[in-house]
Amino acid sequence: MDDVCDIFCSDREKVDRIRKRVAVTGGMARIFKALADDTRLKIIYALSLEELCVCDVAGIIGSSVATASHHLRFLRNTGLARYRRKGKLVFYSLRDECVREIINIALEHGRHDGRDSDER
Repeated sequence: MDDVCDIFCSDREKVDRIRKRVAVTGGMARIFKALADDTRLKIIYALSLEELCVCDVAGIIGSSVATASHHLRFLRNTGLARYRRKGKLVFYSLRDECVREIINIALEHGRHDGRDSDER
């Protein structure tokens, strides 16, 4: 295999230094798990455009209100979305601008072919 070292040679100092730094990623997988679902990603993108009521989200994703509500609750529980009640309606929006930035960066990345020049 060309993509694996022929011998094992590890830089202990580098490994220890970087291992301590990557520890900050703990708990981040839940965000990416939430975004890994196509339906939830569509919802997050829609919410990045504007605040929406549950019924509007259902219409956008082509689902029942119950299904939309389930996905929105999941997004709320992972800290990506928040809601507010106005009379008999419930509106959802992004919890913060960071989520919008993640989506925009992913969209920009998707416009490229996704391959590094080393892989060509």
